Amino acid sequence: MNIRGRNKVSPDFNMSSMTDIVFLLLIFFMLTSTLVTVNALDILLPKAAGKTENNKSVAVSITKGLDYYIDREKIGEAELEQSLLSLLNSEENPTIVLRAEQGVPIEKAVHVMDIANRHKFKVILAVSPK
Repeated sequence: MNIRGRNKVSPDFNMSSMTDIVFLLLIFFMLTSTLVTVNALDILLPKAAGKTENNKSVAVSITKGLDYYIDREKIGEAELEQSLLSLLNSEENPTIVLRAEQGVPIEKAVHVMDIANRHKFKVILAVSPK
């Protein structure tokens, strides 16, 4: 008399469902990473060691042609202070990321820093890593 059961459990592990999940996650991260946009102009920054913190802030960019931009909006030097005040008045810790392109006279960067100093804004100087 044969009393053994007919159903045997196979000790093999099937990886097909795991690879499906990995591919779905890969596709998800590839799609979502392309949707992230930076609110800054594409300018050549000076090189330095260090790291720029990325929190809620306003980016002020100065190009070689001495054009001022707040985020991506071109603005005149005379209207810079009023625009920064209107954008940062409601912030708890107002922060300006200063992105001065290589070759911009230091006086132009100091002008933005002076505005920030007078109104107690924090200034972060953006650089490209070495």
